[in-house]
Amino acid sequence: MEKRGRPSAEESLFRIPPYFYLHVLDQNTNCTRLEIGPKTYIRQDNERVVFGPERMITVPPRHYCVIENPVITDADEKPVFDGNGQAKLAHADQDIRLAQDPFPLFPGEVLKQPVSPLKVVVANSALRLRAVLDFEEEETKRTAGDEWLFEGPGTYIPKKEVVVEETVRATVIKPNQAIKLRARKECDDRQGNARVTGEEWLVKKTGAYLPGAYEEVVDVVNAYVLTEKKALHMRSLRTFKDDFGIVRKNGEEWLIKMSDTETHIPNVYEEVRILRIVL
Repeated sequence: MEKRGRPSAEESLFRIPPYFYLHVLDQNTNCTRLEIGPKTYIRQDNERVVFGPERMITVPPRHYCVIENPVITDADEKPVFDGNGQAKLAHADQDIRLAQDPFPLFPGEVLKQPVSPLKVVVANSALRLRAVLDFEEEETKRTAGDEWLFEGPGTYIPKKEVVVEETVRATVIKPNQAIKLRARKECDDRQGNARVTGEEWLVKKTGAYLPGAYEEVVDVVNAYVLTEKKALHMRSLRTFKDDFGIVRKNGEEWLIKMSDTETHIPNVYEEVRILRIVL
């Protein structure tokens, strides 16, 4: 028995199975309409099948897809048609669709992002997000260009107004260690301190530290261990107050001995000149 493939656009009889659809072009009006199965479609002389039969799009749980030029719907979520029976589209717009019943693509709609799993963000990590359009989210107003974190554990639900810049992972701070951070723009750090663009500071608290949306990890700084015969020769790079509460002037030099502390992590404004032997 001869095996038949997909029917050609010139055939007159189209059997559309359940959860399949096709697009029909009316050559008199130059409008394309949607035909949904299950049904048997008989093509008229002035009509031409331009797409399909094609299986509807199925989005399983914990998945999503992105539709470009989505159809405009009314208050009852039903498609809106113009006077010629053509579905109205929101051109250049996008619609993110989550798990739902199988649905067809109206003429003009484009599957920009195929069905993909939602991003699962594990603990001690986050997604750095950036707004590409102005919108409001849970009483928070976002402006295009704003950046923020979606911290795990959790499942991130995409939005058309937001793009994912990168995945940020926490840095583990061990005992006698610190991480040096730099502000990418003006922000408040996790301790609530105001930081200006380019400012650097240390975080010494032991544990996992997840940088904020406008923070970047510059380096991991290890502590110097002092003994009775070793001290640190320090030099100030700018005027600041050191860990002992002493104001150091720009260019000032001093020693840190074991009598001051057993270990020392240099401040961002301190330079270790030499490791000096105390006689």
